[in-house]
Amino acid sequence: MEATFRWALVTAIAPVAWGTNYFVTHQFLPSGYPLYGAAVRALPAGLLLLLVSGKRPRGSWWWKSLVLGTLNMSAFFALIYLAAQLLPTSVASTVMATSPVVMMLLAWALLSERPRIPHLAGAGIGIAGVCLMLFTGVAAVGVLGVLASIAAMVMSSFGYVLAKRWSEEVDVLSSTSWQLIAGGVVLVPFAVVVEGAPPALGGPAILGFAYVTVVATALAFAAWFAGLRRLPAGTVGLVGLLNPVTGVLLGTTMAGEALTARQLCGLVLVLLGILLGQPGVARLTALVRRRTGRPSSPAGAAPATAASAAGPSPPRSSTTTTSACPERVSDHKTATGTANTPVREVIHRGRRAGRATPTDRSRDAGSR
Repeated sequence: MEATFRWALVTAIAPVAWGTNYFVTHQFLPSGYPLYGAAVRALPAGLLLLLVSGKRPRGSWWWKSLVLGTLNMSAFFALIYLAAQLLPTSVASTVMATSPVVMMLLAWALLSERPRIPHLAGAGIGIAGVCLMLFTGVAAVGVLGVLASIAAMVMSSFGYVLAKRWSEEVDVLSSTSWQLIAGGVVLVPFAVVVEGAPPALGGPAILGFAYVTVVATALAFAAWFAGLRRLPAGTVGLVGLLNPVTGVLLGTTMAGEALTARQLCGLVLVLLGILLGQPGVARLTALVRRRTGRPSSPAGAAPATAASAAGPSPPRSSTTTTSACPERVSDHKTATGTANTPVREVIHRGRRAGRATPTDRSRDAGSR
């Protein structure tokens, strides 16, 4: 349980960093350049992780890196960059909170990870919180920005499940660096054709890109894929709900966006959904049920009867005891010198004489 909790904390670095990325993109990065913004974010981060890992792709990982880089990096970055420019920080970050359900369904289909009841309950509560935050904001919601967020969420969820399926082949840092580099390379020609010359960057934009590259990309994706390798996809997806929580809180405290009472209730529901989806909580609940539950009666134990409740039964005579337990007679055959005498004959003689058998007297003497 402790190891699971630690990896959940490591995974939480990613959604918290991504939640801050919305604010940084919206406030400091140049608008109107989503492709260049995504390429500048991905390529330096991938090269930085490549220097740390020191490994190049081999075999099938050339095309796998291209597929994962397109899904998780290039298309995702471009769409999320566009959404951050078209939507308020709180709204753009909450749209991505629907990804746990999509990840659970894809993991069920591709990885045979059947969704668990706590995961489904946490996702349902989290989605309810997302709806409260999304549909009660004071700012206007653009349809194009919402569509861009939904497309980014679906594509990245599929890419994350694929990355988990292929995760045993290489280490986390190497696969993450290859994805980032491949995604950045794919973005560059599209950026040149669609957006023309790259934007001029001032001091705040350079600092913003530095933060986005190192913290919200290199560190965040390394932590995310590390958690995805060791935790169920449903658990990782629910940890991702920290993304809208961070975005809403940061937008409220720094960007001056109003936080309504219903949005606050939505935040509480999101946190509750995250908590319910953690494996440690499910194990703790099962442990409490086992400890507080009534112990079952031993197998084969007969229930109490009215006769037993009335008190002890009257003492039985020696003759009755002997007849009821013939095996005791056989245990003492040698001691009484009747080893060659059948057991039934010894009992019969004792009854006919109206007194205890030699076997009974020997047993009584031994018991004293």
